[in-house]
Amino acid sequence: MPVCLALIGIGRKEKIRMSDDEVYTRFVDWLNKAWWGLPESEHLMPTIKHFYTPEEAALLTGIPFSGRNLEELAEMKGMDASKLAPRLDALAKRGAVWRSVKGETIRYKLNDSFFTFMRGPFWAAEPDKSSKATVPSLNRYFYDGFMEQFAPAHTKGLRTIPIDKTVDDPRRILPYEDVVKYVDSQDYCTVSNCPCRQRKNLDPDSPNCKYPVEVCLHFGALGHYIVDNGLGREISKEETKEILKQAAEAGLVHAISNWEEGADTICNCCKCCCLFLEAYHVLKHKKSHDVSNYRVCTNPETCIGCGLCVKRCPMEALDLEDLPEAKDRITVVDAYREKNKKELTNKRGQVSVLNPELCIGCGVCVYKCPTKSLILERREEIYHPPKDAREWMKRWFDDHRATQAANK
Repeated sequence: MPVCLALIGIGRKEKIRMSDDEVYTRFVDWLNKAWWGLPESEHLMPTIKHFYTPEEAALLTGIPFSGRNLEELAEMKGMDASKLAPRLDALAKRGAVWRSVKGETIRYKLNDSFFTFMRGPFWAAEPDKSSKATVPSLNRYFYDGFMEQFAPAHTKGLRTIPIDKTVDDPRRILPYEDVVKYVDSQDYCTVSNCPCRQRKNLDPDSPNCKYPVEVCLHFGALGHYIVDNGLGREISKEETKEILKQAAEAGLVHAISNWEEGADTICNCCKCCCLFLEAYHVLKHKKSHDVSNYRVCTNPETCIGCGLCVKRCPMEALDLEDLPEAKDRITVVDAYREKNKKELTNKRGQVSVLNPELCIGCGVCVYKCPTKSLILERREEIYHPPKDAREWMKRWFDDHRATQAANK
């Protein structure tokens, strides 16, 4: 059915009738004005049409990507504010619109397509019907152009942060490298479902992920947005640290917003679902997360070749190599505490070996090594993340401009 449209970038009093396809085309054109675009693909329009109704697409076309108060938006759309507010509020609960409150002023902005499709709706414990219906086409679109926009970016969206107690000299850890100190510095903590894992688990054509789902941590203004819109729940700092511990036990990578000041997210990533790890392993991007300032160091003298580190490594940076003289060698664990003393045998004559170019310094392998034969040591070359989100965005655009110039 054609939609009667008022004010989607046309004059205030002008009204026209458009087909649904025209409505969606105009909406995609508007979404493409944000930092994250929507590349052409056979899966693009099915994704858009499953998630947004024609009426929602028409309403959101022209809504700015920066905050505006309700009265401004009502004037812009030629609507009564009392009728516009509930529609925007409903879209905020689906992750399509950002709603914030300061004093008595309520502001809204349109969320870009990366936020909407890779994050917001899939934080919810029970995504709505439209979000669920979007998943199959969205997952195919992910591989068919959507994620390629991150390929040229030297500065990724997430930075690896080491698991607590896996670094050889904790005294040298900078504040933005210490996950526990970071949590202690926050005044508002929340947890949501991992949107990557949720997106995969809702797809009938994808195998269910075995890892825990409610492990996506958010803080500050983003945390308030999530809780206010029913996309997650508030938790204490102690609960936050317990979730980090459970994630480390499960073999998940801690990854934080890739800037020093104002980081608002800690993801706990798995190789099979994480959008950045999938981009690396499946789409063959040059890297996944930005690395931490640490790298694994192996000790072949105590390694028993159990292969647990190889299995846990999300980057396939570790492998077992034959070392005949290690066969049947016994390594004593916790010898300083007699009652916990264990003797572990290298049964196959193999030891763990690192490909240093692949290591992201997460500590997932270190955390469970039974003989403490692995440790994170500080890299010689230190990586300094962007100062804040604004600087991160500048690096993003610089990378894309450089790529465009090189392709001319």
